[in-house]
Amino acid sequence: MKYHSPFNIAVLAAGLGFFVDAFDLFLFNVYRIPSLKELGLSGVELTRAGEKLLSIQMAGMMLGGILTGMIADRRGRVTALFGSIVLYSLANIANAWVQDVDSYALVRFLAGVGLAGELGAGVTLVGESMSIERRGYGTILVATLGALGAVTAGLAGDFLPWRQAFLVAGMAGFLLLFLRVSAMETQLFRSSRELVKKRGSFTLLFSNRRRAMKYLACILMGVPIWYSVGLLITLTPELAQEHGISGIKLSTCFILFQVGIAAGDLSSGILSQWLRTRKRVLLGYMGFGVLATMHHYLRIYQSAGIETTSFLMGLGCGYLSVFVTSTSEQFGTNLRVTVTATVTNFMRGAVTLLIPLHQSLERGFGLSLTEGLILTGLIVWALALASAVWLPETYGRSLEFEEQ
Repeated sequence: MKYHSPFNIAVLAAGLGFFVDAFDLFLFNVYRIPSLKELGLSGVELTRAGEKLLSIQMAGMMLGGILTGMIADRRGRVTALFGSIVLYSLANIANAWVQDVDSYALVRFLAGVGLAGELGAGVTLVGESMSIERRGYGTILVATLGALGAVTAGLAGDFLPWRQAFLVAGMAGFLLLFLRVSAMETQLFRSSRELVKKRGSFTLLFSNRRRAMKYLACILMGVPIWYSVGLLITLTPELAQEHGISGIKLSTCFILFQVGIAAGDLSSGILSQWLRTRKRVLLGYMGFGVLATMHHYLRIYQSAGIETTSFLMGLGCGYLSVFVTSTSEQFGTNLRVTVTATVTNFMRGAVTLLIPLHQSLERGFGLSLTEGLILTGLIVWALALASAVWLPETYGRSLEFEEQ
């Protein structure tokens, strides 16, 4: 039996899971500076250590995406969700007691591995549990709850010391385990498990050239979201200092960006349902995101406030709900979570490549931080738009198929 209303137990479990996932994931962005200052770092050393820790966390997410996807496609969506919750909850509790950068790096890596499972398994669980014509509304709610989790992380920065915030994140994860979702495994997965031998196979994913190209295109399509939040928003203090902008609070820019994403997730998801298209909505919001990013840089060069443009960039990046829905719909049941989990985590983990990319551009061409980020953004957005144009439309597609 398929759910027709988005207000069901599958959406609730996936949405709350993504809320805690995003809350935890963005805590480091919010507490990067105060936590590293308390550990004795300052100046360039602090910036480099922060970028290193972010890269390590994202590397954990990329590894976790692979492991979670394979487990979810072989053992079940709910098994993957439970395992990820336990791991990142324990890691965050441990994070509250770190005393040096090395231990900080270890727990962020483990948290990254655990966090990797939430979005991919959750979106697939929702998509397979709901009717074809209504599943988009389910993923809208999941993505919006995730964005609200990120907003909550930003608000926590104004009220909680960083150690207490990580402790709260860990305890919130364990609260999710009280949701009794053990009976929620989708009938679609159960049927596939009995009939299909190759489930969660990376060799199958790359055995067909077009399938591999679709996979790469899905990753590239999502990278601008993390270019925006992982670099532009996270490095707001450094950009403000470079251009003599005073009075800018990282937490304010971060909260406004995430509010923009929440508004974008709601509006883009609803539009994709009303207009009966994923592709055109994706291209429309991505185009707006490019314009908003250009405006953001213009304000930086004018040494003006960038709070409003942070919101506009978030709104342009608010195609996340449509992006994850489309990605899930591109691939068969035996690879669906493997793809969705790894795509969402590889696009987030792309920060590990974008950081050395902008640094090498700055060193190689004698560019400022701002100029290096602009050139990096040109590359990222061009590849994303080309990928969105190339990928096929998926609205209304049945999910009852396998990859051969």
